[in-house]
Amino acid sequence: MTLARSSLAMLAVCLLSFSTVLLRATEAPRPGNFDGPAELPRVYMNTDLSATPSPGRHIQLKDPDNLQEALESASCGDTLELHQGATYRGLFKLPAKRCDDAHWITIRTSAADSELPHEGTRLTPCYAGVASLPGRPDFHCPAPKNVMARIVFPARNGSGPLLLENGANHYRFIGLEITRDPDASVYNLLSGAKGGTADHLVFDRVWMHGTAQDETNRGLLLSGMMYVGVVDSYFSDFHCTARSGACVDAQAIAGGLGSNPMGIYKISNNFLEGAAETIIFGGGPATEVPADIEIRRNYMFKPWTWMPGHPQFVGAANGNPFIVKNLFELKNAQRVLLEGNIMENTWGGFSQAGYGVVLTPKNQVPNVCPLCQVTDITIRYCRISHVGSGFQIGNGLSDTGGAAKAGERYSIHDVVVDDIQGKPLKGFGVLAQVSMAAPTLHDVFMDHITAFPPDSVLLIGGPRGENRMFNFTLTNSIVYSGDRQVTTTGGGPKNCSAGADKRGPAEVLDQCFGSYAVHHNAIIGGGSWPKGNMFPRKPGDVQFVNFANGKDGDYSLSGRSKFKRAGSDGKDLGADIDAIRQATAGVQ
Repeated sequence: MTLARSSLAMLAVCLLSFSTVLLRATEAPRPGNFDGPAELPRVYMNTDLSATPSPGRHIQLKDPDNLQEALESASCGDTLELHQGATYRGLFKLPAKRCDDAHWITIRTSAADSELPHEGTRLTPCYAGVASLPGRPDFHCPAPKNVMARIVFPARNGSGPLLLENGANHYRFIGLEITRDPDASVYNLLSGAKGGTADHLVFDRVWMHGTAQDETNRGLLLSGMMYVGVVDSYFSDFHCTARSGACVDAQAIAGGLGSNPMGIYKISNNFLEGAAETIIFGGGPATEVPADIEIRRNYMFKPWTWMPGHPQFVGAANGNPFIVKNLFELKNAQRVLLEGNIMENTWGGFSQAGYGVVLTPKNQVPNVCPLCQVTDITIRYCRISHVGSGFQIGNGLSDTGGAAKAGERYSIHDVVVDDIQGKPLKGFGVLAQVSMAAPTLHDVFMDHITAFPPDSVLLIGGPRGENRMFNFTLTNSIVYSGDRQVTTTGGGPKNCSAGADKRGPAEVLDQCFGSYAVHHNAIIGGGSWPKGNMFPRKPGDVQFVNFANGKDGDYSLSGRSKFKRAGSDGKDLGADIDAIRQATAGVQ
């Protein structure tokens, strides 16, 4: 029996080792792992270099004209080294090959690893010889040097310079500048074949960018793709021109469209800027929902050079502004983790109200996505600053009355939203809009939030009667009440929040939610909220370490604050500032 058990144990070890090899590009699924009401991603992509081996030939490409030929002839496991400082111009198609997790094709600069940032460290344009970009944060680049290879799309319209052919898989890109020529309107710098699929792609330490005053819709279009990682990279200048442009929405990264399986994405440690939305999933025809999306430690940013009226404003070549909407938006996605991100600068004026985060499942006109959903979304340990509004959380109908499938199970905690500017940034000046037409919105959990909205805490809208929103939670938070505390989305007496200014928060909550928990909050300047909340008269009464007028302050509580350990869970009220600092250390 002892020998039999020993043999079985050895077999188990061997099987475990074999399964580990099979899962080199992913971690094991983890169903049932929840943060509050939201299920976390079940699968996480491993983007480490050690998980994407290229053990084959190293092929040096000194002649830029040979890139497409090299792509066609490369074998699984090969590394194509593009000469540092060289420019490769054209539309380059990445073929489908029968590669596997042990044989990736790597396309990289010929520069030595020592000349690039270490793995896990974000690349900036400094490594393309660019010391700074107007209106962007400092690169901290004392000696710019071009060690990257440059891939450029020369056409005046269309998508490129990189196209993934149907079935393309197992490609890793390292140390590349991917861009386009000026004086044109380009859709996607990298996308897949129409109706096609692609999988197992890693963009590692790349600079992907448009041009300063032209239209580039987006860097990456992820539709039809699975197992995609974007790490340690820099995305800039994705924008559409108002009034005179050929496009209306621009993003650094977009996905969630089409009829092929999508998901298992890792977007980590990048600088990302897109005018309409930095990242968006959904917003068009789809019969599939991208799932298991990890978005961590990114710096999402819009430069003030894009904002009309700002002293730094530049805009498009014809003087028109770029179309700016939100920082992060989901219209079709499931099991998303947004953690440890710093998100700065957005404003309204282009059909939106400058929200930091938008969670709105959408069946776009004309009924192109009845299966779209936004479900199981976790947002934690993030800082959102300099915005017109905080969160838009709403289930609405399309212009023709089409409803999405679901919008539910949101866990939002330990988040700071500061420097909310309503009128100056053409927003509503609220912490959160919570509203519903259809489908029913439920299980929205907001806990340990620190925010200073100038207009109101909540902008609420929905039906009266039995089909109300339910399971809404706002607890353990420190928020400024704003001038009106709670406001209505409008629409007359059929709206559950009609007359909110006169009725007060508690009555509006009773009318709009079938069930809710709003307690253990410090609502600065507030009153008439449900029992169990506290109402300091002014920010000084909270005793922050450094309130700084609600802009880039230190919102930890001093040792003298009566709100320390005053939460329902025994913790300090407001966001866990130390946890946010730890989660976002080095992101800016």
